[in-house]
Amino acid sequence: MRILLVDDERQITRALRASLQAHGFEVTIAVDGLDALNLFHQVKPDLLITDLAMPNLDGVELTRAIRKLSDIPIIVLSVRDHDAQKILALDSGADDYVTKPFSVTELLARVRAQLRRRTEITTPPETRIQQGDFLIDTEAHRVTIRGHELHLSPKEFDLLVLLARSPGRVLTHKTLLRGVWGPTGEDQPDYLRVLVAQLRKRIDTPGQDSYIESEPWVGYRLRTT
Repeated sequence: MRILLVDDERQITRALRASLQAHGFEVTIAVDGLDALNLFHQVKPDLLITDLAMPNLDGVELTRAIRKLSDIPIIVLSVRDHDAQKILALDSGADDYVTKPFSVTELLARVRAQLRRRTEITTPPETRIQQGDFLIDTEAHRVTIRGHELHLSPKEFDLLVLLARSPGRVLTHKTLLRGVWGPTGEDQPDYLRVLVAQLRKRIDTPGQDSYIESEPWVGYRLRTT
């Protein structure tokens, strides 16, 4: 598998390249977004890892440019005080992000998950979704959790299906609003907060961690373990 790694900090790229190569990946380094675009057609990467704050062409602009060319997984690297840019990158087409400082183990897990998800996407969506405690039948509009059937409203069901199709992955508020209510719902964040609260009451067990994890200012993910 080929990875295009984009970051203007040489110390980071040297360390990441060594770790990724040690796990069998072919790694090409670009020093900024423009360099990455020039290398993209030559390398034909299976996955892109990019920093957000870079000269010439930043990670958000690079993500938008790559999305016009390919649907390969894109993981962005972000420092904690760049939440707004991180959200913008996800809404622009990035698939996941890792917050600096991060462990190489975490990044490798995210890389494997994105490559695995890309393989799964090449096949038609299944009408039965098995994720952790959940079994969802999209045709029958039926949900069971730990063997017990749940009765969800249409919107609650749609939200759970969206989250279950991307387990462990953060879906942005905008993505979820668009997925449940369509384009007209994108500017109604209160709709999503209320719906998430309702769905949590249906699926969670009092005293235990929620199945739906919040990522402040970004979105939500479904916990399956």
